[in-house]
Amino acid sequence: MPIRTIVTALALLAQQSSTVGQQPAFVVGEKVAGSVGFYDARFKRLGGVKVGVHPHEMSLSADKKTLYVADNGVLWMTETGPGENTLSVIDIPSQRRTAVIDLGQFRRPHGVTFDEASGRVWVTTEQPSQLLSVDPVKREILRRYDVQGKAPHIVNIRPGGWAFISNTDTGTVAAINTDSGEVRLISSGARPQGQVMSADRKTLYVTNAGESSISILDIERKTRIGTIPTGTAPVRVALLPDGKTLIYALQEGRSVAFADIDSRTEVQQIPLAGRPVSISLSTDGRLAYSSVQEEDKIYVISIPERKIVGVYDTSKGTGPDPVIPLR
Repeated sequence: MPIRTIVTALALLAQQSSTVGQQPAFVVGEKVAGSVGFYDARFKRLGGVKVGVHPHEMSLSADKKTLYVADNGVLWMTETGPGENTLSVIDIPSQRRTAVIDLGQFRRPHGVTFDEASGRVWVTTEQPSQLLSVDPVKREILRRYDVQGKAPHIVNIRPGGWAFISNTDTGTVAAINTDSGEVRLISSGARPQGQVMSADRKTLYVTNAGESSISILDIERKTRIGTIPTGTAPVRVALLPDGKTLIYALQEGRSVAFADIDSRTEVQQIPLAGRPVSISLSTDGRLAYSSVQEEDKIYVISIPERKIVGVYDTSKGTGPDPVIPLR
């Protein structure tokens, strides 16, 4: 064998062995590419797995070994296509898709949440507008719920048997008693999307992309008790560890912003070079990650410093959204 060939082979082997067995720090939904990527701490792609066309939300199991992915089938929820009707189940340690759950007549799954208490996966579908309770072991739908609205987006589960769903096209949050099936609609604002609960599970914060605000909902009373005006088109939101500050992505505002809950005011915006579609926090709450899907970029923001501390390019045509830390 020629020396050059041997050297090349050894170099390739060394490059491969540097990532073999390396545990990823993040999983990233690759919405445009139709895959889920595994990345190291500096967002170097270690590998990936194909899922359905244009996956949207993802949810991690409590032990961080299993990822549930909504295979929506269309890139933007404003599109009219029929989309897909499956959930992909990803095994994190082996970086493999181990199951596909067929949702039958329920198409365009969007929001997905794994509920540790029940062991169920909860998923919203846009066609028709429903909430589904899914057994991930048996891979079957256990129950369906009418959300009494259109284009359900994010779903949150509160211990005690209530689910909260953002009905994007009808401006409400559906509070559904998952035992009785009772539905109580809460007025939110135009195009509600992202949600986050307070640590005590008494308050829900909901972004209203169509009217540039965040609604404050009283979970016990099932009513809106306040509003925080924001920059243009807030889409995803997270609560900082202090319990007093929200951080959120302003899609049309092309920035990430902070709001003080007590004063109900937006206190700062950090401009980005594109339209962010997601926000998530590191496990210690000191960093935030925001994806600019159209630019194939992931921004890292320091929470204490309130500034961008890293910008990482994913491969062209990846379309990152969302970023989920594993450690």
